[in-house]
Amino acid sequence: MRRTVFTEDHEAFRDTIRAFIEAEVVPVYDEWFAAGQAPRDFYHKLGELGIFGINVPEEFGGAGLETHKFEAVLYEETARAGVQFGGSGVHVLLALPYIKMLATEEQKKRYLPKFVSGEEMWALAMTEPGTGSDLAGMKTTARLSEDGTHYVLNGAKTFITGGVHADRVIVCARTAAPTAEDRRHGISLFAVDTKAEGYSVGRKLDKLGLRTSDTAELAFVDVKVPVEDLLGEENKGFHYLGLNLPSERWGIAFGSYAQAKAAVRFAKEYVQDRTVFGKTVASFQNTKFELAACQAEVDAAEAVADRALEALDAGELTAAEAASAKLFCTEVAHRVIDRCLQLHGGYGFMNEYPIARLYADNRVNRIYGGTSEVMKMIIAKDMGL
Repeated sequence: MRRTVFTEDHEAFRDTIRAFIEAEVVPVYDEWFAAGQAPRDFYHKLGELGIFGINVPEEFGGAGLETHKFEAVLYEETARAGVQFGGSGVHVLLALPYIKMLATEEQKKRYLPKFVSGEEMWALAMTEPGTGSDLAGMKTTARLSEDGTHYVLNGAKTFITGGVHADRVIVCARTAAPTAEDRRHGISLFAVDTKAEGYSVGRKLDKLGLRTSDTAELAFVDVKVPVEDLLGEENKGFHYLGLNLPSERWGIAFGSYAQAKAAVRFAKEYVQDRTVFGKTVASFQNTKFELAACQAEVDAAEAVADRALEALDAGELTAAEAASAKLFCTEVAHRVIDRCLQLHGGYGFMNEYPIARLYADNRVNRIYGGTSEVMKMIIAKDMGL
């Protein structure tokens, strides 16, 4: 089946990204993997390449496009090469929508030019120790000062992707107590400068996968946040967070499909080169059947991911549709990558092979952005169950 989601512009962008990865990422990726993060100056290179400005209005230094299709190409090309772009994904996929949706013109003038260039990297801090997916249970507080010039931020966050290198972090904090009718009431969003006194980065967390993406614990002790850095209105943060979930879940779905597609490519290349009992592993019927089954699942996931992409660009992707796409694509990727690793035999367990890193990287996709179990709850509710 001919794919119709991408145009010549997207394919030209693909060529540029593929060449960039081969020249700037692949030769040093093992060093990033060992260090547990990409170097900070790499994000300046992404800024120079224009990666961060695709969806930013032209008056702030961006390309002014309103599409997620270039992001989709990035997912496919990084997966194809078996690499990650550090913590830059959260910068664009998670932080940017909140800036565009909530920031005033004055805030956009301050934030976006540095966002586009990579001079200021952004992260999103929601999860807290002990709360997990229960965002309504967050304890971090932001109290308005008596003179009304700033908020005083206190609390802690964990599992913050991009948290080590971040220059600004969108922090979710309580500005009012929850009500008996609504536990979600009283949450607000702040664009916090990480250089502020009392702001500190704790441990860089040692993860199973996504080793080049820095993930950190954050702590806030009487951090003064100017009122000019409140995003949107007070106490409406939970509502704002829900508006971006379909986009976030599409990103996880599409990234998972891309990883599954890459896994089949890695396995196909390996079994064609690997010889056992005097013939290639690819020549065995079991190998052919396994890869054929994997390819069929990847074809189905591609169709689901592309359909969700088109709906997202049209502004029509519902919460239930995004949950369905995420559930399906992440579960497909889990099965496909596992079977492709099996075809590598013992070498599939070695980190020097991309399939091993892919196996570890993919595992979190069924957890973050809402677990597979949460996705089933959303789908079931939409079904009237």
